[in-house]
Amino acid sequence: MVLRCGLKKSDVVGLGAGWILSACLLAAGSAAAAAPIYTCVDATGKKHTSDRPIVECATRDQRLLNADGSVRQIVPPTPTADERAEQEQRERQAAAERAQQQDTIRRDRNLMTRFPNEAAHNKARAAALDDVRNAVALSEKRIAALAADRKPLMDEAEFYAGKQMPLKLKQQLDANDAATDAQRSLIQNQQSEIGRINALYDTELARLKKLWAGAPAGSLGALPAAPAASGAASTAVAKKAK
Repeated sequence: MVLRCGLKKSDVVGLGAGWILSACLLAAGSAAAAAPIYTCVDATGKKHTSDRPIVECATRDQRLLNADGSVRQIVPPTPTADERAEQEQRERQAAAERAQQQDTIRRDRNLMTRFPNEAAHNKARAAALDDVRNAVALSEKRIAALAADRKPLMDEAEFYAGKQMPLKLKQQLDANDAATDAQRSLIQNQQSEIGRINALYDTELARLKKLWAGAPAGSLGALPAAPAASGAASTAVAKKAK
């Protein structure tokens, strides 16, 4: 059997009634001391006191008191749905910014690991440019070969000046023109790729110089996104590698 003050009957056998009463009062006093006390004044000026947050003051500050009446903390108003949505948006934004900062720190550290000095960075730039320049050279050789193929076709076409050219000859000339135009387009795209690579390495180098000088990783802002490589240039480089 458990008494209302929380003591078991076996605990109080042989004890006097006065002792039991004192123990119960002490237990009740401890429970009361631990219970929270909320107080506030509502919009009409009425004062409220409760052992839990007060509904009538949901839009107002509430004071949480200690047993001696001192203020333990001020409980702010319950946010509205719009306020909660705004707070959640701020929290998501803050989380995204923290993630972005961590990513920037990681990328800066990776950059310094890949390029411990300017010589290593220059070597990587030269290797990247060599791939594209070799592709340009292949296209230029192809254009020269097409020009050589075209000469006998043009010589043959001279015999048909003022007359209808044979269909096969016309098709050969048209195919030669199309192939030459395609190679010239590739060269143009490859030249754009050279510019993109140089811009990328210029941006990296400017950042690396600050990091090498002692700027902490992640302190220079987010790394700019690298411009996309030209599709045609990338295809040409891939064909060269095969």
